[in-house]
Parts: sequence; structure tokens; C-alpha cells
Amino acid sequence: MKKTTVLRKAIMERRAVAVPGCHDALSAKVIERCGFEAIQISGYGLAGSCLGKPDVGLVRMKDVLDLSWNIAQAVSIPVMADMDTGGGNAVNAAWITERVIAMGLAGLNIEDQVFPKRCGHMAGKEVITAEEMVGKIRACAAVRDRLDKDFIINARTDVFAALGLDEAVRRANLYLEAGADLAFIDGIRSRADIEKAIEAIQGPLSVNLMDAVTGMKTELIPIPELAKMGVGRVSIPVASIMVTHKALMGFFTALKAAPAGILPGQTQWLSSFEEYTDFVGLKDYRALEDEYLPKGRIDDKYKGQKKIVG
Repeated sequence: MKKTTVLRKAIMERRAVAVPGCHDALSAKVIERCGFEAIQISGYGLAGSCLGKPDVGLVRMKDVLDLSWNIAQAVSIPVMADMDTGGGNAVNAAWITERVIAMGLAGLNIEDQVFPKRCGHMAGKEVITAEEMVGKIRACAAVRDRLDKDFIINARTDVFAALGLDEAVRRANLYLEAGADLAFIDGIRSRADIEKAIEAIQGPLSVNLMDAVTGMKTELIPIPELAKMGVGRVSIPVASIMVTHKALMGFFTALKAAPAGILPGQTQWLSSFEEYTDFVGLKDYRALEDEYLPKGRIDDKYKGQKKIVG
């Protein structure tokens, strides 16, 4: 079954399929290994991991596409891209959709913010008109219908913070009518708001729990409860980059403070070298060497050493 078909089926069942965010290929592989069904590329995470900058529209679209390709190739489960505002107007958004489908991604997010955009849980967001966003959705949907009808278009509106739930619902329905498959009201606040949105929106709703720990702006509701409410998808977009930041800060702070400059025996900080190389598939590449390289070349290369970590 195509990855797009797998993702569409999961969302349309409205069982609140959990889609954690990744910030690179390695974090995507971890999410897959931990048993999740699908992955969302985090624009917030890409900005942090690639530039060490906040998510305020600084990452070039070419870099977003290149990084998204790397992530999509690293895992076997469906991956959704974060295409922010679509790279410009409706024509740009259509071209981006073509590229994303060609790269093998299963869906994309596109939002109605003014460029340069910013993370949905930041203050100071501005939105384009609903009419302009409808044009972008229609352009993306035309590409989807031509290339892969199961590809998911997740239409995000950031209007909730400034204009409230009624306008967010109005826009969500306009975007679904224009061809979006999924509606995403970013920054929605409470259980009551989510319930009202589910009742009023003519299609599946995506809910953003941000980090799955604090909830940030959106009330932290257990995913089984969101499934009972009929939510289509639950994204957890920023956890991977925040977990990475905390782990790196903890380790290097401890290393700097250690009188000897080393932390002998404190294995709680990290995976072993062998565990990590197993995870990223070093054994698979060694097997390829054994299959395709001349035996004499392999013997000269390793000279009796272990062929994996020795």
C-alpha cells in the first residue's frame, strides 16, 4: 500500500493518529523505531537544527525541500512535510506540492500566515485573506488530483489567536471546500473549543499538542480522548528538538564541570558506539562490502580487525 494511502486511511478513520515531529533524518528514524505510524517534519525543528535560529521564516525553501527528502528516504512510514506558507503565492504553492509528491512524502502542511511566518505558538502572527489562501489550496489540490489523489493536504489557519474560533472554523471549512483533506486550527485553546470545532468543521480536524508534556497553548488532552471526540490527527511537532536541546545541554554542562574533563562510567548520558552504529545501519553497509568488494580488498582494508566497530 502506498504511504499516501496509509496516511489517508489513518486520518480519515478519525482516531487521532499521533504524528510526532522530527527535525532531521536521525530523529525520524527514532520515531519510527519507537512504533509511531507517521511522522511530521517540524519547521520549528528544522530552523533550530539547521540554523540554531527561531522559527520565524529564516530557512530557505530549497533547504526545507532538501532536508525533507533526506527524512523521507530515512524511514518507511509516511512523512508529512511542513511547507509553511507554500513558498509564495498559489503558483509557488502548486510547484512545491509537485516537488513534495515527487520526493515521496505523504502529505504537507500549508498555512495562511503572512510571510515571513513564525511558529504557531508565538505571538505576533499575521494572516493573509481567506480568499488568497483558498487559491493556494485549490492550486495544491489540482496538483494532488493529477499526481496522487491520496496525498494529504493539511490546511492550517493561524487566525484563532487574533480573531477567535468562529473565524477559524469559517476558514477551515473554506479550505476544506477548496480541496484540503484536513483542517488544522493552530493555537486552539481548550477541550470545549476542540469539541465545537469538530462539530462545526466539515472534515477531519488536526490538533497540535506541541511537546506532549506542557501542551503550551493547547490544553493537553489524552490522545484516546481526542480519538473518542473524532479528531483526525494529533501532531507533536517540537518535542524532538526540545528533547535534543535538553540532552545536549545536560551532557556538555556536566562534561565542562567535571574536574577531569571526562565522565568515566557515566553511561546514562549516551548510547554506546556499537548501539548507535547498529541503529544507523553500519552492519548493512558492511554486508554490502562483503557482497560486492573483492575479498583481497576487504582483507587489506580491515587487516584482521573487527569489521564493524573495532
